[in-house]
Amino acid sequence: MAVRGIRGAITVDEDDAQQIQAATRELLEALLQANDISPDGYDEIVSAVFTTTPDLTSTFPAEAARSLGMKQVPLLCASEINVQSGMPRCVRVLLHLNTERRQAEMVHVYLREARKLRPDVSSAQ
Repeated sequence: MAVRGIRGAITVDEDDAQQIQAATRELLEALLQANDISPDGYDEIVSAVFTTTPDLTSTFPAEAARSLGMKQVPLLCASEINVQSGMPRCVRVLLHLNTERRQAEMVHVYLREARKLRPDVSSAQ
């Protein structure tokens, strides 16, 4: 079994804890659905790394994962580097997954304004 990475990102309108939590849940639910991972399959998730742009400081996005039942999954939050031309108010996630599927079969999800980050990814269309 291999470890594969699944990426995703979403934006929020403002630095508000409720908005960040709701958006992160939306992103995670879309990633899980797109990759056919059920709550019973959370054992397949090795870990998740969340980043937020420096303008988002009101909450930890990992709390949204906990609210979805990922209580045993190791989660980490970090700040995205502050690139001047970077997208503002963005939450990103990298899920590591134990799976028999090939990396090419992983579905990456970019929502809202974050679609502009990866126009080459079909889920961003």
